[in-house]
Amino acid sequence: MSEDGSGLLGPRQIRRLADEIGLRPTKSRGQNFVHDANTVRRIVSLAGIGSQDRVIEVGPGLGSLTLGLLETGAQVLAIEIDPLLAGRLPGTVAARMPEAAGRLELIESDALKVDRLPGDPATALVANLPYNVAVPVLLHLLAIAEAWRTGLVMVQLEVADRLVAGPGSKVYGVPSVKLAWYARATKVGTVPPGVFWPMPNVDSGLVRITRSAPPWCSATREQVFTVIDAAFANRRKMLRSALSGLCGGSAAASAMVAAADVDPTARGESLDIAGFARIAEQLAGAGRL
Repeated sequence: MSEDGSGLLGPRQIRRLADEIGLRPTKSRGQNFVHDANTVRRIVSLAGIGSQDRVIEVGPGLGSLTLGLLETGAQVLAIEIDPLLAGRLPGTVAARMPEAAGRLELIESDALKVDRLPGDPATALVANLPYNVAVPVLLHLLAIAEAWRTGLVMVQLEVADRLVAGPGSKVYGVPSVKLAWYARATKVGTVPPGVFWPMPNVDSGLVRITRSAPPWCSATREQVFTVIDAAFANRRKMLRSALSGLCGGSAAASAMVAAADVDPTARGESLDIAGFARIAEQLAGAGRL
């Protein structure tokens, strides 16, 4: 039992599990494990997870959040890259929450290399994502698993701010715009360093993801994302300059951007996802994408 008498993991259980498997947390994989049951239950509650859900969890680690998700009656599809952690997780669940063992499915893999998910379609994503892969992992899972409609991710606070930023914000950039293609993002809380082992140097942010329809356009997602990447490759450049390489010169870029009802002297930082989609339409129609 944990310190609160449940099957969830507390500080002593986390350290004991790590010792049992000889785990030394590494910064390269962003291994900071939640050891506070109240924080775990807060995350699960904010995510709105219930017994009807099939939840994707990336990086379950020692199982803190996994157990919290299973406690609701949900099914959990966990994706873990570390073979040491993947090998231990089923045993931890069987020992601490035996009635839930049959509702855990585990994929030992890099989440970025998973191209399809087994079993029934997932309904939600809940994960504690390492700062160095948080954005690519989130965008990848939005792309390959279209069924899940809601999610909650815990990421470094700086990353959370970027994910939820809107046009005009100082931290608005590629992550903000690409996420907006798939979903609405809202910051719903912060988490202090003291609930993790090892303790990180910064706060974490909780970001709620709600799937939404992308802007209608004739360009593909890949074409729109190409325009986004070009627009932010050199921050502070006007669109007519930033997109000149794609368009065959700044004059052609000005004409195509204007045809998309966007000011060619505007910068990428001021444009929403619909504006980027309209520009991509113009470039695709001209054979530039």
